[in-house]
Amino acid sequence: MPLQKLVLKPGVNRENTNYANEGGFFDGDKIRFRSGYPEKIGGWTQLTPARFLGVCRALWNWIATSGANYLGVGTNLKYYVEASGVYNDITPIRLNVSPMLGPQPPTTGNPFATAFSTLSSAISATQTTLTLASGTSFPPSGGFLMIDAEQIYYSSKSGNDLLGLTRGINGTTADTHAISANVRCATITVTDNSNLAANNDFVTFSGATGPVGGVPATSINKEQQVFYTINGNIYTFNATDAAGNYVFSTSAASGGGASAVAAYQFNTGLDVFVNGTGWGAGAWSRDTWGSGTTLTVGSQLLLWTHDNYGEDLVIAQRGGAIAYWDASGGVGNRAVELGALSTTNGFAGQFVPNSTNEVIASSIQRFVIALGANPYDPSNANTAFDPMLVRWSDQENPFEWVPSITNQSGEFRLSHGSFIVLGIPTRQENLIWTDSALYSMKYLGPPYVWGFDMLADNISIMSPNAVIVANNTAYWMGVDKFYMYNGRVNTLPCALRQFVFVNLNRDQAYQVFAGHNEGYNEVWWYYCSEGSTTIDKYVIYNYLDGVWYYGNMARTAWLDSGVRPFPMAASYTNRILYHEVGTDDLETSTALPIHSYIQTSDFDIGDGHNFGFMWRMLPDVNFNGSNVDKPTVTMQVKPRQNSGAMYGASDNPAVQSQDNYSTVRQYTIQEFDGQVYTRLRGRQMAFKIESTDLGVAWQLGAVRIDLRPDGRR
Repeated sequence: MPLQKLVLKPGVNRENTNYANEGGFFDGDKIRFRSGYPEKIGGWTQLTPARFLGVCRALWNWIATSGANYLGVGTNLKYYVEASGVYNDITPIRLNVSPMLGPQPPTTGNPFATAFSTLSSAISATQTTLTLASGTSFPPSGGFLMIDAEQIYYSSKSGNDLLGLTRGINGTTADTHAISANVRCATITVTDNSNLAANNDFVTFSGATGPVGGVPATSINKEQQVFYTINGNIYTFNATDAAGNYVFSTSAASGGGASAVAAYQFNTGLDVFVNGTGWGAGAWSRDTWGSGTTLTVGSQLLLWTHDNYGEDLVIAQRGGAIAYWDASGGVGNRAVELGALSTTNGFAGQFVPNSTNEVIASSIQRFVIALGANPYDPSNANTAFDPMLVRWSDQENPFEWVPSITNQSGEFRLSHGSFIVLGIPTRQENLIWTDSALYSMKYLGPPYVWGFDMLADNISIMSPNAVIVANNTAYWMGVDKFYMYNGRVNTLPCALRQFVFVNLNRDQAYQVFAGHNEGYNEVWWYYCSEGSTTIDKYVIYNYLDGVWYYGNMARTAWLDSGVRPFPMAASYTNRILYHEVGTDDLETSTALPIHSYIQTSDFDIGDGHNFGFMWRMLPDVNFNGSNVDKPTVTMQVKPRQNSGAMYGASDNPAVQSQDNYSTVRQYTIQEFDGQVYTRLRGRQMAFKIESTDLGVAWQLGAVRIDLRPDGRR
């Protein structure tokens, strides 16, 4: 028989069976389609070797009037502004308390106490519990100990017993210790009597004199992270030196610290979603899920929203207060709660929304808008939070939120839905999603200021970060389908709908986020697969070609910015990565190959009446963009007897370029293995191309195979 060309439909389709999708692709990872043909995606590299604290969920990039290129980075622990490769902590201070109050166990008269005791019995080098002469001063949650030269972590306490020991940490050696050996702790207890701190919160201390129980003041007077909250008024932190090494108490004495001042930063939050607490209580999209009636930042997945107001920045935690960062003060200044700045600027700062689901800035009309807020009441600055209320500042004045006939600040309550999920400014309007409707918010001017129109009802949305706007079209993931809005709301046909939504962890739906890769006309959605509490999957819609594909990748935020050279993504290694750079994985300092492949659905001769025998394949592939000598891919043909059978033995011929891509990256005429020989027999066959080496880029063309009938069984 003549050679048979594998002409395949672009995109990956999992909406039907493998065999029913004959003539298309069925599986793949880290590939994309360009001009109808599959190719390996680009690599990634570090934006900067520096790392930040926490899991990043929000990225925003803008240029200040000074020309500084700023990147806002919101994590579950901090908010940073990255500039010139340095992450500058601008997390707002929510409260300053002075002095700290005592007494507290085990000492009296001072805000700080250190844990110090002796062993009541000897321990071996392998024991995972120990008994103290007195455990009164040791935190119940666990902490870091030093006995002789060994450092130990304990996870919990029961009376005088410390449990769950991890021996020989921080490079020390597990050893035997005699009875009455000193047990010193790096954990310091603080009492504030104000119910201010929560686990993992950050507090900056100043003014403490020392040493405090043998811990020098230099290890106290700096930023500390709350290690454990004993109750609403007592918490602990672990003392460290300038290099980050733990500093252990040298005696049971207290001493100093009575005049210490504590500056509490915005609450930290979780890096996973917890069902049954806070603003997400209840089953997903049923009952009271996301009702917004109880907003608890510290006990829930923390999501930031942010937008630049001119060269400045407005930020807010979901369920928290709005803060404002003045770029003219430089990266050394923290953001400040907008209410405090309003008072400083002569406006009624107590009437700035005290919490919001999301903050956006209308850049053209120059408003700051809170989506979900407490309503304005001149007699009560602390009215109850309304999750369906839209409030906005005066035009050209983010500090004025009290409506009057002399300004344009105001509010409007949406009617359809139970809470506002998110809003996005677009070129012509602000789009606002509730949990069941989509609204348009358009500027009208005085006296009504803003007009609201409902664009669609009975729709759904997966999360506050599940929407992206590309070419003035909004795309978003709903709870069981994809949508688009380009003047009207439509369901987005998806060849991977069942594959994605069946394999999605709905308990972690709020981690879902969307990103735009404009250079390749792609919209990406990242999500947690079933059984995973971290993001490990993505699905891509190519809106130019109208095709879908998917893969595996762990990212937590994405931004395609016009003022940085490449798209950016945040990873679980606490780094920002440039994507579409090179061919390899450079998330760390060591380059790793990207495993990339795509596999066709099964094909046959006719309708499979005869077995086919394949003895030869003529590859068609280019290696443009590779950076190694003679890059190689593997082309595999996998035969099987019928649709329900396992794939049988297959040949895996390597197709190698004859060109040297380490010096020249592109060739007008590709040179590679002209044909490869196989020996395969099956009623159905699937074709797969794969690369696992460093420095390889490839694009598949039209492969031809020599396939002839070979009997009926």
